[in-house]
Amino acid sequence: MTARPRDQLRALVAKDVRLELRSAEALPAALLFALAAIVVIHFAFQRDTLAGPLAAGAFWVTLLFAAFLPVTRAFVVDSEQGGIDAVRLAGVDGTTVVAAKAASLVLALVAVETVLVPAFALLLLGPSLWPVLVPLLAVLALANVGIAVVGALAAALAALSRLRELIVPILMLPLSVPLVIGAAEATAPLFSQTPGDLELRWLLLLGLYDVLFVAVAVGVADHLIDE
Repeated sequence: MTARPRDQLRALVAKDVRLELRSAEALPAALLFALAAIVVIHFAFQRDTLAGPLAAGAFWVTLLFAAFLPVTRAFVVDSEQGGIDAVRLAGVDGTTVVAAKAASLVLALVAVETVLVPAFALLLLGPSLWPVLVPLLAVLALANVGIAVVGALAAALAALSRLRELIVPILMLPLSVPLVIGAAEATAPLFSQTPGDLELRWLLLLGLYDVLFVAVAVGVADHLIDE
């Protein structure tokens, strides 16, 4: 009997988490990159602290580039060891496979942010994050979904090529521009010396971005995985 899609999704995400914990390839590298980027920005800007739009831009560029590492590795083990074929033979459809990769990437992003946000607040950000932590988490949640879905699609396409390390940034960078702009604009008031309110229009932009790419993923996932 074929398992329900929800059970299949849960099993695939658990498999990805176990593989990453066992191999420790993508996540440690992403964490190291994020911390190194903060140190480099600190010395490059020659300023003890950042605030407002400058801080928001530095934060989101760091997070986006840190995300490339887990995205690039998302389908590597499956494509090299025949995991995708085995999953398809088990009756799992392409949408569930891509959704599982997106969910695994969300978990990886949360792990990176668990280190990046406190380090950013301690080493680079001038204003305190405590008064704006809840709206910041809302922006991060919407941005995580967008990065993860676009990343899963880019990784699935890159798995078809031997140049996956080149294909992922070529696909992800232009597609992520609206997301990074919306996230940076939404968080700029939160990172200001006098924190402002979270503007609804930027949350709506992030939400629409998520809905659009989830719809695209549902439409093309079976074709991508079958290729």
